[in-house]
Amino acid sequence: MPYPLTKPLEPLPPAGTRIRNPFNGETYVFTVVDEDAAEFEFDVYVEPGGMMTGTGRQHIHPYADEEFIMKEGRLRLMVDGAWHELGPGESLLVPRGTPHLFRNGHDGETLFTARFRPGMQFLRMFLCMGSNIVQHPEWYDDRGEPPLLLQALTFGAFRGQGYAADIPVWLQTLVFAVLTPIALLKGYRLAVRPQRRRFFARA
Repeated sequence: MPYPLTKPLEPLPPAGTRIRNPFNGETYVFTVVDEDAAEFEFDVYVEPGGMMTGTGRQHIHPYADEEFIMKEGRLRLMVDGAWHELGPGESLLVPRGTPHLFRNGHDGETLFTARFRPGMQFLRMFLCMGSNIVQHPEWYDDRGEPPLLLQALTFGAFRGQGYAADIPVWLQTLVFAVLTPIALLKGYRLAVRPQRRRFFARA
C-alpha cells in the first residue's frame, strides 16, 4: 500500500538536521544520515522543563537494541518497570523486546545519544514522527500525543520498529492494518515514507 506524503522530504535531509517538538521541548538532532549503516543513532536534546512527565508510554523494539548514552544533564529511564538515573558519561543498553520509556531527570537541559542496532528504518521513522508534528501540530493533543489513527498509520508503515509494551504485538499489527485505510481517508499522511526495498538493516 502506498503511503502519501504531507510534504516530500526525499532525498532525506542532511546530517545535522534538527526537528523540535513544540509540545514537550524535545529536539531530534540527526547527527548521522546513513541508511546503509549497521546501526542508527541520533541525539536528543530536552529543554529545561521539557519531558518532565513526558508523553508516550512504555514501548518495545522487538528487533533492535537501544542504547542511551548521556552527554549532559540527567535522564530518568524506566526499563522493565525499574527506574534508572543516568548522568554525563553514563550509558544503559535496553535489550530488544524490553519495555522502556524515558523522562528528563532534572529541571535543566539534557542531551543524550540514542543508538539502535540494527538500524532498520529508525532514521526514517523518527524523521517522519518529528516532521509530522512540525507540519501538522493540529493533529496532536495538548501534550503532543498523536491520535490513534495517526499512530496506526505511522507504526503500520514502519512495522517491526516499535510497539506499546502492554498490548500483544499481533493485536497491534492487526489494529494498525485495519485503521490505516481509515487514517488515509481522514486525511492523515506520512512526512517520510518507509523504504520498502529494505526492511531490516544488517545486524
